[in-house]
Amino acid sequence: MSFFKPVYAVILRDLIKFFRQRGRLLSSLVRPLIWLVVIGAGFNSMVTVGKSDYFEFLVPGVIGMTTLFGALLGALSMVYEKESGVMRMILVSPLTHRSIVFAKMAAATCSAFVQACFLLIVLFVLGYIDLSINWYLLLTGMLTLAIACSGVGLLVASFSKTLDNFAAIMNFVIFPIFFLSGSLYPITNLPYFLKFIAQLNPYTYGVDILKHGILVPNGGTSDIPLIISFSVLFSFSIAAFFVASWRFSLEETTSIWFPQQKKK
Repeated sequence: MSFFKPVYAVILRDLIKFFRQRGRLLSSLVRPLIWLVVIGAGFNSMVTVGKSDYFEFLVPGVIGMTTLFGALLGALSMVYEKESGVMRMILVSPLTHRSIVFAKMAAATCSAFVQACFLLIVLFVLGYIDLSINWYLLLTGMLTLAIACSGVGLLVASFSKTLDNFAAIMNFVIFPIFFLSGSLYPITNLPYFLKFIAQLNPYTYGVDILKHGILVPNGGTSDIPLIISFSVLFSFSIAAFFVASWRFSLEETTSIWFPQQKKK
């Protein structure tokens, strides 16, 4: 109980901040819809993907985009708290460094999943998805992808000392992750080198699970077997958590918040 109450408090605090930021929630819906309407309309006039038109193919990609951006922005709170000094108060709580990373990762996962669910409702109302899809697999895939994306966010946050650092690293990370993932085109059609990079990208496997949930029930195709996709995402999430925890607990990182305690 002494562990769960502080962890729950950190998660609840981050989620309350998220729901108070209505502009952030609105932008999480507008961004993917712009991609779907503008990019989808342009490419749909030129290409088809298997038995699906390009609009249908792009739906898993924009859901994955919302999850990715939502998780990374959720991890931003960790950098803000380090820079503003709030993390000093959290560090004197009963929570260990690993527990703090777990709480931040859980909060980022929840906010990303909620944003993706809101987008899912909008897509259903607009008619881009229907009841024929595999809803159980889709929601499971969204949650698993949110966990993995929050792991990416915490890795970036654990190596960022300031908000400026986080923004620079995030822009360097987020676009290769998104574009080399199969969100906009099948990875099977990529040149060998780019296909190899896409296969190293854990986000690729999350988007492919969403394709299994949305495209496959309607006669579409996916690139990767489900068991491999889930295995890669779970393995990456665990590895990301431990690496972020290790980085967060380093003495050099702690000395940034408590410079007077730095060893001579």
